Amino acid sequence: MPERQVIGSMVTWMTRQCLAMLPALCISASITLARADAPGISDADVPQQHEGEYRHHWNWRHESGRYDDNSVVSVGHDSHLPAGSRVDSVVSVLGSIFSEGEAREVVSVLGNTRVTGPVDDSAVSVLGNTSVDSAIGGDVVAVMGNVELGSNADIGGNVVAIGGTITRDPAAIVHGEVQSVFTGHGGAFDWLQPWIRHCLIYARPLALTPGLAWAWSLALTFLALYVMLALAFGASVRRCVQTFEAKPGQSLLAALLTIVLSPILLILLCITVIGIAAIPFVVLGLFIAGLFGKTVILAWIGQRCLGQRNAGPLSHPALAVLVGGVIVLVLYLVPVLGFVVYKLLGLLGLGAVVYTLIQAARAHRLNNSPEAIAVVSTAPSETSAPAEAATPGPVTPPPSPAAVVGPPSVTAALARAGFWIRMVALLLDVMLVGILIGLLHHLFDLELLVLAAYGAIMWKLRGSTIGGIVFDLQVVRQDGREIDWATAIVRALGCFLSLAAAGLGFIWIAFDPGRQAWHDKIAGTVVVRVPKGISLV
Repeated sequence: MPERQVIGSMVTWMTRQCLAMLPALCISASITLARADAPGISDADVPQQHEGEYRHHWNWRHESGRYDDNSVVSVGHDSHLPAGSRVDSVVSVLGSIFSEGEAREVVSVLGNTRVTGPVDDSAVSVLGNTSVDSAIGGDVVAVMGNVELGSNADIGGNVVAIGGTITRDPAAIVHGEVQSVFTGHGGAFDWLQPWIRHCLIYARPLALTPGLAWAWSLALTFLALYVMLALAFGASVRRCVQTFEAKPGQSLLAALLTIVLSPILLILLCITVIGIAAIPFVVLGLFIAGLFGKTVILAWIGQRCLGQRNAGPLSHPALAVLVGGVIVLVLYLVPVLGFVVYKLLGLLGLGAVVYTLIQAARAHRLNNSPEAIAVVSTAPSETSAPAEAATPGPVTPPPSPAAVVGPPSVTAALARAGFWIRMVALLLDVMLVGILIGLLHHLFDLELLVLAAYGAIMWKLRGSTIGGIVFDLQVVRQDGREIDWATAIVRALGCFLSLAAAGLGFIWIAFDPGRQAWHDKIAGTVVVRVPKGISLV
């Protein structure tokens, strides 16, 4: 049988089994909820269900934790069908099955299936191993696992191992075909089962449970890597920690922008075709920034515990990373909080690194600006003093570099932003707000209100939105005063008027001599192009 046909038949079989079991699982859940709401419900109140060849008569047993009818279903723990029992199906999700009794079918997901009793139909394990030492009327299947047939195995159908191997006793009888697909990866997910049971279900990365030695080894390996990064790049780690302490909000904003804009950048690189060669470097850069960012946050946590020390061996970032790493490993054991801490480490660390790079690039640009070069070139030399220095008289101190290089104030006298650049910035803001609403799910009817509130808050706090920051735009008042809450709110509400007239209030920017939209005229504001070198963040 060709491998493609085997895979197709397996997918069809699994789909059919899931659809067939769905009514039973739904009824099981409904009865469980009904009995939880009404503990006094009697067995006569439980309905009989007829589904083709299946006939389910539910009889709840609190002491056994299952239905003593024709189904044994368990989630999160193992299932055992003792000898002498006769049921329709034995199903275990996130658990293994040991079936000694009689069953029509036995299925385990993320667990192993061991069968020593007769099975009328099939014995299946998904992401686990299947072991059979009895008569099976149908197929024996292991998806990403191994199949083992004992001496008493008598298989009426096929024996299939997808991503695993088949071990067969010489006395085992197989009436169908024996097929191994993608052989060599059998049992590859055995290590994953304890982590899913004890960590994933509890929303934590680590747990003190046997079978998780690989997870602890991985965590300790990464901690050692973070310590090595701190040893090799101690000054850079200190600088990023200082950035995070001084600008936590800007660091978080930088992380969010990086996460949102990175997929867009990769798509644009793919579209240009030539930029495809740069994609591996971009991905590698993001990966390195993430690793270094976690080092920074661990150092910050460790410094908080050790205290601020300016000298001595205890001031080295490597020790702070080690202390912070131990604290984080303990937090990883706490359900729910463990995953929250893990995500925050990556998010805040990435933001600290990205924002530090932004500040470094901005400082480099200021130092290489024409104003800075002019100051350096006109500064008096130490070896040659001017002749006027010998003449007595009042000495006028030279202007400070900050007074010469300092950026000009942002006023309405700057160049006005045009229609197209403002629309592109607005489109970026709409996309960001749309992503936020999509994550919250329940604000789909409030898109415009959320966008207006976002604009008003950003105009008051920063004088620009995220889209405006990207394109160096800033909202200023025509009278030169700072934007207050009243101006920001009036401008946000005025946007509704600009939009209500078929967007004519926004289109007005292209024709107005002052490049003002209707809401700009209402609020007395203009949007200007900020010169390079002036921070909007």
